[in-house]
Amino acid sequence: MTAPKITVYMPSHNYGRYLSEAIESVLKQTMQDWELLLINDNSSDNTQEIMQYYANHPKIKIFQTPGIGLPSVCNFALKHAQGEYIIRLDADDIFEENILLVLSHYLDIHPEVALVFPDYYLFDENGEIYAHEQRKKIYTANHLVDIPPHGACTMVRSEAIQNVNGYREDLGMQDGFDLWTKISTSYKCANINLPLFYYRRHGNNLTTNVKRIFNARQQIKKDSALEKLKQLKPVIAVIPIREHYDFRHNLWQEEINGKSLLTRDIEVCLGSSHIDYVVVTSDTTAPLYTLEEFDDPRLKFIHREHASTLRTASIVPTLERIAKEFDPMLNGLTILRYIQSPFVSSNTLEEAICHLAYSDADSACGVQVIESTLFKRSQYGLIPLNEKKEFYSDFDIIYKDSRTCLATKNSNLIKGTLTGPSIAYFEVSTAECFFMSSERDLKIANMLEEKSYDNVN
Repeated sequence: MTAPKITVYMPSHNYGRYLSEAIESVLKQTMQDWELLLINDNSSDNTQEIMQYYANHPKIKIFQTPGIGLPSVCNFALKHAQGEYIIRLDADDIFEENILLVLSHYLDIHPEVALVFPDYYLFDENGEIYAHEQRKKIYTANHLVDIPPHGACTMVRSEAIQNVNGYREDLGMQDGFDLWTKISTSYKCANINLPLFYYRRHGNNLTTNVKRIFNARQQIKKDSALEKLKQLKPVIAVIPIREHYDFRHNLWQEEINGKSLLTRDIEVCLGSSHIDYVVVTSDTTAPLYTLEEFDDPRLKFIHREHASTLRTASIVPTLERIAKEFDPMLNGLTILRYIQSPFVSSNTLEEAICHLAYSDADSACGVQVIESTLFKRSQYGLIPLNEKKEFYSDFDIIYKDSRTCLATKNSNLIKGTLTGPSIAYFEVSTAECFFMSSERDLKIANMLEEKSYDNVN
């Protein structure tokens, strides 16, 4: 029997409600040279019953796995796949009838491309379409390819996946970022600006476990950035503080739960093994008493002039002077920290460092997505900047600086720029984005810390 051109595999864990519609969307494909692997990963609903309806179809194979989780299911599918190309369809999503034809044809005529993905429609649990999401063309309209495509409905050459050793199973979560990282660094990828599948948003999505996905992505970036980080040394964390011009004099001395803001920040910076130097820079020598509490040779103090602490003064000359002292060749990077955001973790600092290395941008900034509508004034009144639209692309999303940390290549500083022209970004949790700019904020920070302490104990 001739091997099929395409392997479609469909994992299901308690998605029996949507399963039949997903399977039917494969059967309706205009391109018919495929096999379909149905994989029931220890479901307790009617998943197995639905799958059995299709047991006699000559192109369908049914498997059961003992609750091994999505990454392991993906590797299970790879072992049983016979197709030259492989694509996953989640059991709650739906193929557009031409997806296999269009994506396989693209790979056929572009042998240098290993992975191709389309745009898609968003629809709800009742089947109502409410948006069309587009990704700008990578390498041409979008030169920073640090955002992965959707984990499912991406077609890949089976040989390429095998060559990068399949999916990681040690992270317990898989949303396409792992595969994208490995494939995109070894092969050419592409995207097609046609919506070729329907992505269902509902409360039980495989991809709604935001915290687990976030942690998995952090680890993937750390691992993939290790070699690049060797070329970006040293890493200098800079904590700028000042005597005046904050809502309290010597704000760095203020305490949260019995620990000064400066002490907290030093501990966070020293908590990262990626950081080679932690430099406290101030217009007063009083912080030296705090530095003496630490026995770590990475911790340094640099005095700066009072004029450099003015609100209107740029931080770049100070950072340039520090970079030249600890990185004369300007091969490394600087990570800028502010004591006013007291809940930033060492992991977030490492996220900034690794994301900069991973993306090969000039800088990387922690951000938050702005969900509410923003307006600007026009001659006819207000017009929205980020209006909710049925058709939108990744370029339509508006972000704001989280004021948590920023990593920048030291070579930017000598040019007088903090960020350089290419700015990568990573999203930061709401808790870590808390920024103090008033007495009230300081009180709230203490309350949040006490609540966090009580929850732990």
